[in-house]
Amino acid sequence: MGCKKIYSLQSIHLQEVQLKKGEQIYITIEKFVFEGYGLGRLSADLQEVPEDKQNLKIFVRFAYPGDVVLAQLTKIKKNYAEALLLKVITPSKDRIEAPCSYFTYCGGCKQQNLEYGAQANYKQTQIEELFVQLKADNEFEILPIVPSTVTFEYRNKMEFSFADFRWLPYERMLSNPEEKKLPALGFHPPQGFNSVMQIEKCYLQTDTANQILNLTSDFFFTRGTSVYNNKADAGYLRNLVIRQAANTPDLMVNLVTNYRDAELMKEYTNFLLEKVPAITTILNNINSRKAMIATGEVEYIEFGKGFIVDSIGHPKFQISANSFFQTNTRQGFHLYQLAKEFAELTCNEIVYDLYCGAGTISLFIADSAKDVYGLELVESAVNDANANKSLNETTNVHFYSSDLYKSFLPLIEKNNIPNPDVVIIDPPRNGMHKNTVEDILTLAPPKIVYVSCNPATQVRDIQLLLAKYKLVKIRAVDMFPHTAHIENVALLVRS
Repeated sequence: MGCKKIYSLQSIHLQEVQLKKGEQIYITIEKFVFEGYGLGRLSADLQEVPEDKQNLKIFVRFAYPGDVVLAQLTKIKKNYAEALLLKVITPSKDRIEAPCSYFTYCGGCKQQNLEYGAQANYKQTQIEELFVQLKADNEFEILPIVPSTVTFEYRNKMEFSFADFRWLPYERMLSNPEEKKLPALGFHPPQGFNSVMQIEKCYLQTDTANQILNLTSDFFFTRGTSVYNNKADAGYLRNLVIRQAANTPDLMVNLVTNYRDAELMKEYTNFLLEKVPAITTILNNINSRKAMIATGEVEYIEFGKGFIVDSIGHPKFQISANSFFQTNTRQGFHLYQLAKEFAELTCNEIVYDLYCGAGTISLFIADSAKDVYGLELVESAVNDANANKSLNETTNVHFYSSDLYKSFLPLIEKNNIPNPDVVIIDPPRNGMHKNTVEDILTLAPPKIVYVSCNPATQVRDIQLLLAKYKLVKIRAVDMFPHTAHIENVALLVRS
């Protein structure tokens, strides 16, 4: 087997690459791919590379085009490998210093050390590469991505977990092993759902929210309050959820506990309100199940109305502790405005809003449509949607509970709902069920606007819709800077 042997100018030289798990290798990063990985190949300038391995694809988290990195192989397959970044030998021109001290340890941000303009450009490229497979049968326009106007402090909801001991990076565990025994309030590290890293500041939420986070840690940990342990099915503290409106002063604190302790909650409420008078409501959700979720079977209002109100554009929305609401309020406006522009409504159209959730899109477009019919599986979301309809005194929007994993056509027929001129779709990450696709093809509305939080499943669904439709244009919206997530809006018209 021949090898390409080139000695580095930096006098770095490894033995011939054997491609064994745990082996350290040099990689030149060439692309940034979907889900936020750097894609590279073995760097022949820094090591001996067998000829049959010179084009092996290797995926490296936190690595960017232009980087030359030292990495350790963690997974080896026939056609690709994955590696853990150990050291950047030559940095990409787009690399910057990440402001957050938890970066790379936290399971949230994946691209904080990448200049934001480059983040948006790479997301644009990823969308183009995903949709290129549709170009063979259908020419369509790819518009430039809508970048986020705010790159930090943009999340209106943050969910933190309690744990009875702390996850620590290896170097901190060596320097201070006793710290591991302390309780934690923060985030789960990647692949560590049973572990929690103590967080003092998250750059994705406001300073006020960070103050609430630290006050909560101080209040309970200095008292020695018990923390829920899933294995023992015992303990009190489970989650802290902070929701902060972007366009109103409203601010919610929701403490999720394993059982009710009214006296302790009263003390906590008074303590928080004294320190942060801007808080407008405090809740206690009781989750006595073993399921590790931040929602409860019972909810107690400790202070305020039990909900907050925010707006996206003109409509106002009542948001309870467990309501779904776009996490980036400001960018949510641009997403919905884009969907509205693609729909080209003239106040004469019947619009179906599938997977309508709490009715945000339905109410956002209501002033430009004749009637809007929102369909949603989750009944609590339908209740929220009807509450928002009343809040906005909107009369031309109608919400129905419908299982979109089954056919929704019987519901349309039963309620004498007129056929749609436009269907707007905003499904979960796994996209549409094939039954929903078939129902849309049966109804054959003149126009479809598909809003997606997972462009990969969006492409899959559009391929099925092309049986009767032509894809006209797409445009991505960056809702979540510093993460790999991309929202994309597509317009299809009936052939």
